[in-house]
Amino acid sequence: MRSRVRARKLVGAAAVLGIAAGSLATAGTGSAAAGPVAAGPVAAGPVAEPAVHGGDVSTLVTNNLGLHPSQAVNVQYWLRKHWNYHDTVDGLLGPNSWKAIQRALRVHWGYNGAVDGDPGVNTIMALQRLLRAGHGYGGQIDGDPGPRTQTAFAHFATVALTTRPNGLR
Repeated sequence: MRSRVRARKLVGAAAVLGIAAGSLATAGTGSAAAGPVAAGPVAAGPVAEPAVHGGDVSTLVTNNLGLHPSQAVNVQYWLRKHWNYHDTVDGLLGPNSWKAIQRALRVHWGYNGAVDGDPGVNTIMALQRLLRAGHGYGGQIDGDPGPRTQTAFAHFATVALTTRPNGLR
């Protein structure tokens, strides 16, 4: 009886390891064959991606607020030029990108929340003030990163490399 229980445990463990190995082996092959990604809006919500640092596995949350990664790269270069952003320019607006955005919004657009890298309601409201001033946003200053906010943020992203530290041309 004991040998059957051990055998079942071993078979179960082998199955789990086999599934995990198969998942790792195919993790990324779908996107490799997909070809180039068309520019356009990306899902607005945060995207959780695994991040490994020194053997520690944690979750890195990014929120491009509808920007395609190629647009987000422009924002990151603007942040690097004007707002002391020294992280990777990878097209993913993670906590360090949002901290730099919050620093800009604090100086020029009335952001008074914590510089914590979380694009919450107060961050979005200050961003909407910037977008209203020079990037075509005509909606309410309500902290809702809806389609109008995303469209204006995309406009900002396309001209970010030619804007001043306040985000205007």
